[in-house]
Amino acid sequence: MYDVYEIRNDFPILKEIVNGKQLVYLDNSATTQKPKTVIDTIYNYYSSYNANVHRGVHSLGVKATEAYENTRRMVANFINAPDPVCIIFTKGTTESINLVAYSWGRKFLKEGNEIIITIMEHHSNIVPWQILAKEKNLVLKFIPLKDDGTLDLEAFKSSLNEKTKLVAITHVSNVLGTINPIREIIRLSHSAGAIVLVDGAQSVPSIPIDVQELDVDFLVFSAHKMLGPTGVGVLYGKEELLERMDPLLGGGEMIKRVTKDSSVWADIPYKFEGGTPNIAGVIGFAPAIEYLNKLGLSNVYNHERALVSYALNRLLKIDGIRIYGPLNSESRLNIISFNYRDIHPHDVATILDQYGIAIRAGHHCAQPLHSYIGISASCRVSFYLYNTKEEIDIFLDALRKVDRIFKNEHRRTL
Repeated sequence: MYDVYEIRNDFPILKEIVNGKQLVYLDNSATTQKPKTVIDTIYNYYSSYNANVHRGVHSLGVKATEAYENTRRMVANFINAPDPVCIIFTKGTTESINLVAYSWGRKFLKEGNEIIITIMEHHSNIVPWQILAKEKNLVLKFIPLKDDGTLDLEAFKSSLNEKTKLVAITHVSNVLGTINPIREIIRLSHSAGAIVLVDGAQSVPSIPIDVQELDVDFLVFSAHKMLGPTGVGVLYGKEELLERMDPLLGGGEMIKRVTKDSSVWADIPYKFEGGTPNIAGVIGFAPAIEYLNKLGLSNVYNHERALVSYALNRLLKIDGIRIYGPLNSESRLNIISFNYRDIHPHDVATILDQYGIAIRAGHHCAQPLHSYIGISASCRVSFYLYNTKEEIDIFLDALRKVDRIFKNEHRRTL
């Protein structure tokens, strides 16, 4: 059975007291908390076998390298990649997207080629393509949304043509929580001759992903959004694409041979991992994956859907709440963005913090989406495998107090 109360015992930070209150952490889309196994693994690396990887033949270096490469194999298994060489370690989703933009896009995209993204993208999946489009005189197209906050698939279909070379799309919106139909998008894109990059930063932590079954060309995600350390990202790419790409960084460990006149690159994945990587972070990612495997990702997914359904139903009963994205919990994952009356999101988040409740407020690195729906900022709550319905109740009770506090302040100014 999925016992969320037992699971919570594995996360030391959940026992913290914030502003005199028990911490209620609802900012999981920004980063998730870490189980003790992850914390202990990082401590053990630094205290027992701290060494660089892929370099020395001494015992510490061998042990560190084995642990580092074991994580690569675990990541490959987690998303059912055909071979661990298809897994590139980066410092995050942002760097993974940039790697594709510069190593694949610069080499293979030509003037007049078209890139399709959506209006719901995180800045990490907008800015690199804007830079590349300006540099190579490409056309960047944005797919709009329907009124319910889901992607306009018909608009996407009509945008595809022989000039479309890349479709870069988020699997789950980090603002709306919308789950995009990536299987259909990949199929349509391939039919038009385009390759597909999927931003899985919000989906891979909760939704079982099989890259071979999806036939996705590139998949990017971050360790810290799935119980792992910060500073570790993943780029999965089809082997034939990675083989043809040039490295992004030049330096140590990404070469086979260097002379005064030229260099020969190392084989994949190492030609994309120049310099000393985040060794502790990568090694610490392994127990995070083990933890998710033990729980079962389908169980995590079902738990989150139950939480978001419960929260949506209760939020909709509060007068003055405006929710963005699908109101049907079947169409969204673990994220709810909203505004409360005319109270600025930063004020809402600041008051909730006084009750020990951590939420996100701002544009969530998605300014084009906020402009599209006619707002400058929003509040966001996001749930993960250790959150409970009781925490949602605490959040909603505190949210009602926000309104009373502002009404009292208004009376005092009159």
